[in-house]
Amino acid sequence: MKNKSILIGIAGGTGSGKTSISKELRREYGRGEVIVIQQDSYYKDLSHMKLEERQHQNFDHPDAIDVDLFHDQITDLLNNKAIDIPIYDFTTHTRSTEKNTINLHHVIVLEGILALHYASLRQLMNIKIYVETPADIRFIRRLKRDIRERGRTTQSVIDQYLSTVRPMHDQFVEPSKYYADVIIPEGGENKVAIDLIRTKINSILSRK
Repeated sequence: MKNKSILIGIAGGTGSGKTSISKELRREYGRGEVIVIQQDSYYKDLSHMKLEERQHQNFDHPDAIDVDLFHDQITDLLNNKAIDIPIYDFTTHTRSTEKNTINLHHVIVLEGILALHYASLRQLMNIKIYVETPADIRFIRRLKRDIRERGRTTQSVIDQYLSTVRPMHDQFVEPSKYYADVIIPEGGENKVAIDLIRTKINSILSRK
């Protein structure tokens, strides 16, 4: 069976607005047409470590991601095979025993700060996008998210940002924008860029 789906990679710093672009694509193509797969689902399981050790790991380094599993599952999905995506618990830094089963969709969005870093993943992508947003705005968004969704304290978020998030962004995330086909300022708020992406997606789908 000929593959009729396309893979879009969306990278950018933490809090840059990657998710807002994904939401715009969902609105455009309807429920069931677009699936968003997050890089964060593929953090390595740290259950073999003590909790205190887990909390001091560098989660913004490329080695924190199980890229082999990530690549294999995306490849299977593009070959019309269902996959069971890991569910990651950010409070314990371990994988849940439950998994999220995903079937083929017309548009597959791969979203994460390092989505464009790994060559093996880039080679699978039809469109590569980097979202660029000022550092102060990104930090505020991350602070709010980590407190609200991940049970962090303000000080722990600040400490993590200074010790690993910012240096890893400079070393690995920011340089990956040079692999992008499109660089979008301000994420989903950039309506012109969203229209351009939509046009490109329609063009690719019409040829498949």
